[in-house]
Amino acid sequence: MRNYEVNFIVDSVLSGDEINATAQTYFDMLTSNECTIVDKGEMGLRQLAYPIKGRTTGVYFCTEFQVPSGAFLAQLELALRRDERIMRFLSVKLDKFGVKYNDDKRNGLIGKKKDKVKAEIKKEVAAEKKAAPKKEAAPAKPAPAPVAKAEEEE
Repeated sequence: MRNYEVNFIVDSVLSGDEINATAQTYFDMLTSNECTIVDKGEMGLRQLAYPIKGRTTGVYFCTEFQVPSGAFLAQLELALRRDERIMRFLSVKLDKFGVKYNDDKRNGLIGKKKDKVKAEIKKEVAAEKKAAPKKEAAPAKPAPAPVAKAEEEE
């Protein structure tokens, strides 16, 4: 199976229902062509880096999927190019590192969530230290006094 990720920007002038219908069109296209959708998400309304078709904002969507062969990707890109509701798109073939990165990000091991997970772990460790019975340390024996060497007779 080959892994791909497709990001596309839908025109923000459309109504909310039209935006979701546009995205659902491509999600349905993926599932009807033997693709397994690993993750699909809406990143929401965002500011564009530069104006596209006179627009300064767009609704971003990202989907990660697996497909048996890459031949279907050409059909998907052609449909995205022809659709006037899509402002831009980017399709990327993921290698094993990209797949692992996306999986780790979804599981909260990368990004802002990671800091929260670390903070929770620190709280748990601190709670365990407080709950664990304290062991009393054995009293330390005093160190022996240094022995002065007698001067050797000459």
